[in-house]
Amino acid sequence: MKRNRSEDSSKSRGPGAAFLLAQVGAHAASRFAARLSETDLIPAHAGIFRILSATPAISQQALATALGTVPSRLVALVDDLEARGLVERRAHESDRRTYALHLTDKGKATMETISRVAREHRQDLLAALSDEEQATLSALLQRVAEQQGLLMGVHPGYARIGRSEKDSKQ
Repeated sequence: MKRNRSEDSSKSRGPGAAFLLAQVGAHAASRFAARLSETDLIPAHAGIFRILSATPAISQQALATALGTVPSRLVALVDDLEARGLVERRAHESDRRTYALHLTDKGKATMETISRVAREHRQDLLAALSDEEQATLSALLQRVAEQQGLLMGVHPGYARIGRSEKDSKQ
């Protein structure tokens, strides 16, 4: 039985780009979670901190929109961060029905720790690539993310926060 050339060449080249993206992505997410757990945080916290750091006084609803999830799914995470003294809810300046979220001083220090962990993670993960190759890879992956309609800088896992595995398959 004859095989066509494209089948032979794809087998000889190893796994395809989509598989490699999934493999490296899963590995990167797992490693980041492990690094972050040393600070008693989870990756969902890191995303919240990143947005609160860049957008002080954001409402919980706006935060949920930025993360691609519904506000009710963030309640437990924000409650936890508030109980730890990392985030505080204050009355919103222009809408008294809404709370504005702010990082406390302790939260700002935690954000610095998260930034350090993220830098170390990136350096370790991409150590096999030169600075130029890392920039090229980032640009190419950004194009793929945009074409796929992903929210810039937001992990798609936020859409599943608070949902059971059964719910997320529906």
